Amino acid sequence: MDPLPFDPREIDHRTRSRLNGLCSYVVDRVTHLRTDADWIASRLADEHTRVLPVWRSRNLVRAGEAACAVMFAPGEAADLLEATDALVLLGEDEGVTYFAVAVGARDEALQARLATAGEFLDLRDTAPLLAARETALLAHARAMMHWHQTHRYCGSCGSPTRVVEAGHSRVCTDERCARSAYPRTDPAIIVAVSRGERLLLGRKPDWPVGRFSTVAGFVEPGETLEEAVAREVKEETGVICGAVHYHSSQPWPFPASIMLGFHAHADSDAIQVDRNELEDARWFTRETIAAGLHDGSFLLPRPLSVSFRLIEDWFDAERPAGMPALRTLATGHTW
Repeated sequence: MDPLPFDPREIDHRTRSRLNGLCSYVVDRVTHLRTDADWIASRLADEHTRVLPVWRSRNLVRAGEAACAVMFAPGEAADLLEATDALVLLGEDEGVTYFAVAVGARDEALQARLATAGEFLDLRDTAPLLAARETALLAHARAMMHWHQTHRYCGSCGSPTRVVEAGHSRVCTDERCARSAYPRTDPAIIVAVSRGERLLLGRKPDWPVGRFSTVAGFVEPGETLEEAVAREVKEETGVICGAVHYHSSQPWPFPASIMLGFHAHADSDAIQVDRNELEDARWFTRETIAAGLHDGSFLLPRPLSVSFRLIEDWFDAERPAGMPALRTLATGHTW
């Protein structure tokens, strides 16, 4: 058995987050240049610049033995840049500037042209096939395009909005209002709750048979992250949480969340499932998880998610001598 490249109990928070999916590559977002029209124009004329199209919250990917994200040079994307109503500066790295553009839902000719370059696919399905830097860029692009799609009209007066700051703000076109709106991210907690040698996992009714995952839910106004952890666990499973420890975070653009991962210790055993939220919730030991992975009766969440990381770090930290690490057990697993 290959040793882990780190001790899960000692890894620092920054490294933890960098190990999560969708966030292991970060461009310089050059925020100070978003209002510089001349600089934006020069980047859009540069042959090294790359443009990422997004259609209906899906990214353009070329599938095959080595899948890759499709990124066009500005000259190749002239029709895209002319037709889009949302152009977003993602950032730059090593002399390359990245933009995202929205593809209109009714522009059939443009869609047909893009179909020759790849397929518009859901990032949750394609991320495991792509390089880490590509998934991070596509996640950023997807999140920004979703925000533009849902903020075409002013939330105060209902007037149309226009794009400013290289796609990072929208302003109401009614001069009497002129309200500015900025991209928002919804905070959500996700928590691995343990008690002794057992881990609390639940499942939703629409998941594949046998899949269990950690408890998650949105943070509500007026509560801390720790309070949100305790509330969500109690509401969904009836279990009372004691100590709560931060683990790591992950952007989750499905459609617009930041997942805030925690480990928590339970102060109670009894489970009372909220059937409006979960179909089932149970305590699992490492042995039952390993046995379920072996015979196919237990399914893990996607390795892309911080939920998998939370389960993995708990499982690997105190697994019995001779028991393989979770990823080794999950090799060949159907995600």
